[in-house]
Amino acid sequence: MSQAILDVKPEYPWKLTPKDLVTDFLGALFTLASTLAIVGFSPLKGKLGFAITLIFMAVITTTIMSWIKLDRKAAFNSATTVLVYVTASFVIIALASVLYEIIRLGAPGFSFSIFSNDMSQTASDMPLTEGGLLHAVIGTAYIVTFATLISTPIGILTALYIVEVKGRFAGLVRFFVQAMSGVPSIVAGLFIFALWMIQLGNAYSAVAGGFALTVLMIPTVARTAEEVLKLIPSDLREAGLALGATQWRTVAMVVIPAARSGLITAVILGIARVVGETAPLLLTIGGADAINLNPTQGNMSAFPYYVWKNLLIGSENAISRAWLGVFVLMIVVLVFFTLARYLGAARGGRK
Repeated sequence: MSQAILDVKPEYPWKLTPKDLVTDFLGALFTLASTLAIVGFSPLKGKLGFAITLIFMAVITTTIMSWIKLDRKAAFNSATTVLVYVTASFVIIALASVLYEIIRLGAPGFSFSIFSNDMSQTASDMPLTEGGLLHAVIGTAYIVTFATLISTPIGILTALYIVEVKGRFAGLVRFFVQAMSGVPSIVAGLFIFALWMIQLGNAYSAVAGGFALTVLMIPTVARTAEEVLKLIPSDLREAGLALGATQWRTVAMVVIPAARSGLITAVILGIARVVGETAPLLLTIGGADAINLNPTQGNMSAFPYYVWKNLLIGSENAISRAWLGVFVLMIVVLVFFTLARYLGAARGGRK
């Protein structure tokens, strides 16, 4: 008995057809024409009026077209999609504007010689070809590394206590972590200044600045690590316990490796939270124009302090130095974040 084999071609209802492309083009053309007409014959003038009118007409046109072609739910979905794209474009435009200004004002003064000189023999008013940022690079590396080494284990262990151990004080610990995340940066600097420097009699140093940034970094690492650990399936924990492992061994050998990439991201977010903070460093590092290789003693410089000092001077060359410092800091952070994300993804994929 023979059987007929039907050659059924797959259908892709989501694929755009020439008719859909023509309809979308006509809708976009109508939106633009109606926007120009409204702006031309109404009090809505200027770029802001044009942008508001264009958004309003895009939502209306998309909603009507989807309602006619499909139904009310499709119209609501189309209107929501347009609003999501509009809000996303606002974020992208703002980010692009910031990056453009930093590159436009900071890139002209960039040269590799700035990484081999400090400002000990150069005034801020001098041309950008003299002096450099080496003292700020070293100070930032000291302070951020010190803060990371302290806050990373504290933040991750706090998240493990809340999610895995679920001890008696887990709710109280979570409350204090959330409260710490809202502490202004100047308060963290004042706390270290009052405790570490006044009460204990220590002077300005990179260690003091690292302690101030640690106060700000711990809640970010702890909260992000907590959310990452919550994403780990309970089946992995149950499988480890079923094999006879203790809870701590299961956490150390199963849960943490599974969440490694997310925990690296938590540390990165913590660094992003503190790397540009200025107020705590004004009270703790003292500032310096020369290189200081001793993080435990003596005034120290950092990128935020360098930028603040040159902006405070206010001359043309000093402001150009401030923009140069922001530009270099942006490059350093971008390189570090890219490398950290690459290592985290590579390790996760290797596992």
